[in-house]
Amino acid sequence: LCANETTEMSGVEDRTGCLVRSGTAMVAFVNGSAGGRARVRDSGDVLCANETTWRVGCAKWRAARMNTIEGESDRRLRMSVSSDDVSDLGLGEVKESGREGVSRRQVLDSAATAALFAAVSGAVDVKDAHAQSVRELAQTWVRVDLPGGENMTVFDVAFVPTNLKKGWLVGTRGTVMETSDGGVTWEPRAFQNLDADEEINYRFQQISFFQDEGWVIGKPTIMLHTKDGGKSWERVQLSPKLPGDPVLVTALGPNSAEMTTSAGAVYTTENGGRNWKAQVKETIDATLNRTVSSGVTGASYFTGSIISVLRDRTGSYLAVSSRGNFFLTWSPGQEFWIPHGRDTARRIQSMGFVDDDLSHGLWMSTRGGGLAFSDPSADMLSAEALEFKKVDVRAGGYGILDVAFRPGTDEIWATVGGGSLWVSKNKGKTWTRDSSIGKAGGIIYRVKFFDKDTAFALGANGILLRYNPEAPTARSA
Repeated sequence: LCANETTEMSGVEDRTGCLVRSGTAMVAFVNGSAGGRARVRDSGDVLCANETTWRVGCAKWRAARMNTIEGESDRRLRMSVSSDDVSDLGLGEVKESGREGVSRRQVLDSAATAALFAAVSGAVDVKDAHAQSVRELAQTWVRVDLPGGENMTVFDVAFVPTNLKKGWLVGTRGTVMETSDGGVTWEPRAFQNLDADEEINYRFQQISFFQDEGWVIGKPTIMLHTKDGGKSWERVQLSPKLPGDPVLVTALGPNSAEMTTSAGAVYTTENGGRNWKAQVKETIDATLNRTVSSGVTGASYFTGSIISVLRDRTGSYLAVSSRGNFFLTWSPGQEFWIPHGRDTARRIQSMGFVDDDLSHGLWMSTRGGGLAFSDPSADMLSAEALEFKKVDVRAGGYGILDVAFRPGTDEIWATVGGGSLWVSKNKGKTWTRDSSIGKAGGIIYRVKFFDKDTAFALGANGILLRYNPEAPTARSA
């Protein structure tokens, strides 16, 4: 189909502004007249932009006809080309169409169609293109090639909630990248108020967007703010008296954001970061000292610092101690953090929210590969140990680093030490390893879902995996 038209490409020689979509594969024809080349890209919906980049789709191509056929379970493309184009491809005889624009040639599946397009244009061998397309279409998680590759680690990915085509990622060595096609391709960016020598020393750890309003934090301590979708950024000056270092920032609206520090301080701003208002009366250290002296059962274990702070979609927080012996929760309106003991002898490896909502419960992974879920009705106001129900992942003793819930489904994903991903299709009752990604080449430590079909897995050595909703395993969820 043409991106700028409502009609099918039928016998049209000039395909300027057109794009061929085959399942999740994008086939773009650049300089496609005599001897031109095609590029097969694993992509989401990418529109044609101009005639100098691959987004042109197809400029000119010798194929005679192309039509879209609506099937019961999927969309397939069927095409007819001139005999000269396919004579050397071993595809058999091309029969004449019985009616205008429709070929009698057998219907090609998505992967085979993408391969044929590439081969006709002389870009790649048809067998190689077919094998690559089949492999990628079968993968639940597809590797994204990032500029800079293995020299950096991706720490966070964020998308504009109202436009999941536009997103940003940040990482080590001053890494900042932007996407306008849903995360298929990424372009390096730079913050205008940081020179290159200075920027490479930063570890940008987290990024958050609300429409065109964006915030970034990193180490050494830095906060950046944009009001125009990332076209320009300003540095936000933070008070040297701030308790702890910023570890989390959430864009809430125009000039509004919420910031959390490593000491458990929670602040909000409504004027672009010029002023911040405290939401909690005391730091976590002060809360722990007060709790230990209160005589609460098991309170003597509430010592140590925190290593991670998470925020759910409702504004509630979760913090895990560095020793793995307890955790804390806080919800809007509460004056203090509430510490909770663990109900297992094994130390906590990682924790998070069920369905990104504290009211739905918590998940907890423990050293040695254990995984458990709390009851949604658990009393989060009590300092007593919460009861967790264990599930059997059987990950071979590897620790579980993160757990993510695919919205609107019973599907749960877990990142497991050693660079593997495990999935449950029945809310955690049974688990299987996703073998489609093979060896990731590094540890995958986080999975983020933005909606049912948009998700990314982040890892070391430049690992970024994009969720493929068209994969057989994804469609069966």
